[in-house]
Amino acid sequence: MKELGPKGEPRETKLRRLKLRSMRRGIKEMDLILGGFASNGLDGLSDADLALYDEMLSESDHDMYQWASGQAAAPERFAGLIAQAVNGSKIF
Repeated sequence: MKELGPKGEPRETKLRRLKLRSMRRGIKEMDLILGGFASNGLDGLSDADLALYDEMLSESDHDMYQWASGQAAAPERFAGLIAQAVNGSKIF
């Protein structure tokens, strides 16, 4: 798993960066899904899960929307995070 933020980035800085990236997506649906999850669920993720979430945010919004809406299966490594995001967003 590759870390996308600056090497040695403090956790609080990473959380702020990921929350901003979650709310400013390419499509409104993902703004709502990921923004809601980021506001309520990112603080509780482990450092490893935060790194995976950071990696997931580099995926296409259209792909992530299909995963979140059940139109396509999420890759196994992201499936748990997508489920948490959908459940934490209160959209679906």
